[in-house]
Amino acid sequence: MSLFAIMVSALVINNFVLTQFLGICPFIGVSRQLESAVGMGAAVTFVLALSSLATWLIQYYVLVPLRITYLQTVFFILIIAALVQLLEMGLRRFSPPLQKALGVYLPLITTNCIVLGAAILNINKNYDLLQSIVHGVCAGLGFALVLLAMAGIRERLETSPVPKRFQGVPITFITAALMSIAFLGFSGLQIG
Repeated sequence: MSLFAIMVSALVINNFVLTQFLGICPFIGVSRQLESAVGMGAAVTFVLALSSLATWLIQYYVLVPLRITYLQTVFFILIIAALVQLLEMGLRRFSPPLQKALGVYLPLITTNCIVLGAAILNINKNYDLLQSIVHGVCAGLGFALVLLAMAGIRERLETSPVPKRFQGVPITFITAALMSIAFLGFSGLQIG
Protein backbone atom coordinates (compact mmCIF):
# COMPACT_ATOMS: atom_id res chain seq x y z
CA MET A 1 0.00 0.00 0.00
CA SER A 2 1.39 3.41 -0.92
CA LEU A 3 2.10 6.05 1.70
CA PHE A 4 -0.55 8.33 0.17
CA ALA A 5 -3.17 5.61 0.44
CA ILE A 6 -2.21 4.99 4.09
CA MET A 7 -2.46 8.72 4.81
CA VAL A 8 -5.90 9.19 3.22
CA SER A 9 -7.17 5.98 4.76
CA ALA A 10 -6.10 6.93 8.30
CA LEU A 11 -7.32 10.52 7.98
CA VAL A 12 -10.81 10.06 6.54
CA ILE A 13 -11.72 6.67 5.06
CA ASN A 14 -10.95 4.63 8.17
CA ASN A 15 -10.97 7.49 10.66
CA PHE A 16 -10.59 5.85 14.05
CA VAL A 17 -13.20 8.00 15.81
CA LEU A 18 -16.02 8.38 13.31
CA THR A 19 -15.83 5.13 11.32
CA GLN A 20 -14.18 2.66 13.73
CA PHE A 21 -15.63 4.23 16.91
CA LEU A 22 -12.40 4.17 18.92
CA GLY A 23 -11.43 7.06 21.21
CA ILE A 24 -14.99 8.21 21.79
CA CYS A 25 -14.37 9.20 25.43
CA PRO A 26 -11.79 11.95 24.74
CA PHE A 27 -13.70 12.90 21.57
CA ILE A 28 -16.75 13.80 23.64
CA GLY A 29 -14.91 14.89 26.79
CA VAL A 30 -12.36 17.31 25.35
CA SER A 31 -14.37 18.83 22.50
CA ARG A 32 -16.04 21.62 24.50
CA GLN A 33 -13.41 24.25 23.68
CA LEU A 34 -11.18 24.65 20.65
CA GLU A 35 -8.11 25.42 22.76
CA SER A 36 -8.21 22.16 24.70
CA ALA A 37 -9.13 20.25 21.50
CA VAL A 38 -5.98 21.56 19.80
CA GLY A 39 -3.86 20.46 22.77
CA MET A 40 -5.45 17.01 22.96
CA GLY A 41 -5.16 16.49 19.21
CA ALA A 42 -1.48 17.41 19.28
CA ALA A 43 -0.84 15.22 22.34
CA VAL A 44 -2.55 12.17 20.81
CA THR A 45 -0.75 12.68 17.48
CA PHE A 46 2.59 12.90 19.30
CA VAL A 47 1.90 9.73 21.30
CA LEU A 48 0.65 7.88 18.20
CA ALA A 49 3.77 8.79 16.21
CA LEU A 50 6.17 7.73 18.95
CA SER A 51 4.21 4.63 19.90
CA SER A 52 4.06 3.48 16.26
CA LEU A 53 7.83 3.78 16.07
CA ALA A 54 8.52 2.16 19.44
CA THR A 55 6.03 -0.70 19.11
CA TRP A 56 7.25 -1.59 15.61
CA LEU A 57 10.85 -1.74 16.86
CA ILE A 58 9.85 -3.81 19.92
CA GLN A 59 7.79 -6.19 17.77
CA TYR A 60 10.48 -6.93 15.19
CA TYR A 61 13.64 -6.63 17.34
CA VAL A 62 12.46 -8.11 20.64
CA LEU A 63 9.17 -10.03 20.49
CA VAL A 64 9.69 -11.88 17.19
CA PRO A 65 13.35 -12.93 17.79
CA LEU A 66 12.52 -14.10 21.33
CA ARG A 67 9.31 -15.80 20.10
CA ILE A 68 7.19 -14.03 22.69
CA THR A 69 4.73 -12.33 20.35
CA TYR A 70 1.92 -13.52 22.63
CA LEU A 71 3.05 -10.74 25.00
CA GLN A 72 2.52 -8.10 22.31
CA THR A 73 -0.42 -6.36 23.97
CA VAL A 74 1.31 -6.19 27.36
CA PHE A 75 4.48 -4.71 25.87
CA PHE A 76 2.55 -2.24 23.75
CA ILE A 77 0.49 -1.01 26.72
CA LEU A 78 3.67 -0.51 28.77
CA ILE A 79 5.29 1.47 25.95
CA ILE A 80 2.20 3.64 25.50
CA ALA A 81 1.95 4.30 29.26
CA ALA A 82 5.61 5.33 29.39
CA LEU A 83 5.16 7.71 26.44
CA VAL A 84 2.10 9.32 28.02
CA GLN A 85 4.00 9.83 31.28
CA LEU A 86 6.81 11.45 29.30
CA LEU A 87 4.32 13.73 27.58
CA GLU A 88 2.65 14.69 30.87
CA MET A 89 6.00 15.55 32.45
CA GLY A 90 6.87 17.67 29.40
CA LEU A 91 3.57 19.54 29.51
CA ARG A 92 3.87 20.09 33.26
CA ARG A 93 7.28 21.61 32.70
CA PHE A 94 6.67 23.65 29.54
CA SER A 95 2.89 24.31 29.37
CA PRO A 96 1.12 24.02 32.75
CA PRO A 97 -2.06 25.76 31.47
CA LEU A 98 -2.44 23.15 28.71
CA GLN A 99 -1.76 20.33 31.14
CA LYS A 100 -4.45 21.75 33.46
CA ALA A 101 -6.89 22.23 30.55
CA LEU A 102 -6.49 18.60 29.45
CA GLY A 103 -6.99 17.49 33.04
CA VAL A 104 -7.88 13.85 33.50
CA TYR A 105 -7.98 13.23 29.75
CA LEU A 106 -4.21 13.50 29.43
CA PRO A 107 -3.44 10.34 31.47
CA LEU A 108 -6.39 8.71 29.74
CA ILE A 109 -4.43 8.77 26.46
CA THR A 110 -2.85 5.63 27.90
CA THR A 111 -6.20 3.88 27.66
CA ASN A 112 -7.25 5.59 24.42
CA CYS A 113 -8.13 2.69 22.16
CA ILE A 114 -6.81 4.55 19.11
CA VAL A 115 -3.21 4.36 20.33
CA LEU A 116 -3.21 0.62 21.01
CA GLY A 117 -5.41 -0.05 17.97
CA ALA A 118 -3.05 1.76 15.60
CA ALA A 119 -0.01 -0.06 17.03
CA ILE A 120 -1.62 -3.48 16.60
CA LEU A 121 -2.98 -2.56 13.16
CA ASN A 122 0.54 -1.57 12.03
CA ILE A 123 1.74 -5.08 12.86
CA ASN A 124 -1.32 -6.91 11.52
CA LYS A 125 -1.14 -5.09 8.18
CA ASN A 126 2.61 -5.84 7.88
CA TYR A 127 3.51 -2.17 7.52
CA ASP A 128 7.22 -1.42 7.40
CA LEU A 129 8.70 1.14 9.81
CA LEU A 130 8.00 4.20 7.61
CA GLN A 131 4.47 3.05 6.82
CA SER A 132 3.83 2.48 10.55
CA ILE A 133 4.98 5.97 11.48
CA VAL A 134 2.93 7.56 8.67
CA HIS A 135 -0.10 5.54 9.72
CA GLY A 136 0.35 6.59 13.36
CA VAL A 137 0.80 10.27 12.55
CA CYS A 138 -2.20 10.32 10.17
CA ALA A 139 -4.37 8.42 12.65
CA GLY A 140 -3.51 11.15 15.18
CA LEU A 141 -4.21 13.89 12.66
CA GLY A 142 -7.53 12.23 11.81
CA PHE A 143 -8.38 12.22 15.52
CA ALA A 144 -7.36 15.90 15.78
CA LEU A 145 -9.40 16.77 12.68
CA VAL A 146 -12.67 15.39 14.03
CA LEU A 147 -11.93 16.70 17.54
CA LEU A 148 -11.45 20.24 16.20
CA ALA A 149 -14.55 20.00 14.01
CA MET A 150 -16.61 18.83 16.98
CA ALA A 151 -15.17 21.55 19.25
CA GLY A 152 -16.03 24.21 16.67
CA ILE A 153 -19.58 22.91 16.33
CA ARG A 154 -20.05 22.67 20.11
CA GLU A 155 -18.80 26.22 20.66
CA ARG A 156 -21.26 27.40 18.02
CA LEU A 157 -24.07 25.41 19.63
CA GLU A 158 -23.45 27.22 22.94
CA THR A 159 -24.79 30.43 21.40
CA SER A 160 -27.44 28.84 19.17
CA PRO A 161 -31.14 28.49 20.01
CA VAL A 162 -31.20 24.72 20.68
CA PRO A 163 -34.51 23.39 22.02
CA LYS A 164 -34.29 22.82 25.78
CA ARG A 165 -34.73 19.02 25.53
CA PHE A 166 -31.78 18.75 23.14
CA GLN A 167 -29.35 21.01 25.02
CA GLY A 168 -26.14 19.48 26.37
CA VAL A 169 -25.47 15.77 25.89
CA PRO A 170 -28.35 14.98 23.45
CA ILE A 171 -27.30 17.57 20.85
CA THR A 172 -23.67 16.46 21.27
CA PHE A 173 -24.53 12.85 20.48
CA ILE A 174 -26.77 13.85 17.57
CA THR A 175 -23.94 15.99 16.17
CA ALA A 176 -21.43 13.13 16.57
CA ALA A 177 -23.83 10.74 14.80
CA LEU A 178 -24.28 13.15 11.88
CA MET A 179 -20.51 13.61 11.60
CA SER A 180 -20.07 9.84 11.60
CA ILE A 181 -22.59 9.43 8.79
CA ALA A 182 -20.74 12.08 6.80
CA PHE A 183 -17.39 10.28 7.26
CA LEU A 184 -18.91 6.91 6.36
CA GLY A 185 -19.54 8.48 2.96
CA PHE A 186 -15.78 8.16 2.34
CA SER A 187 -15.89 4.38 2.80
CA GLY A 188 -16.35 3.72 -0.91
CA LEU A 189 -13.14 5.46 -1.96
CA GLN A 190 -10.51 3.24 -3.58
CA ILE A 191 -6.98 4.64 -3.44
CA GLY A 192 -3.80 2.98 -4.57
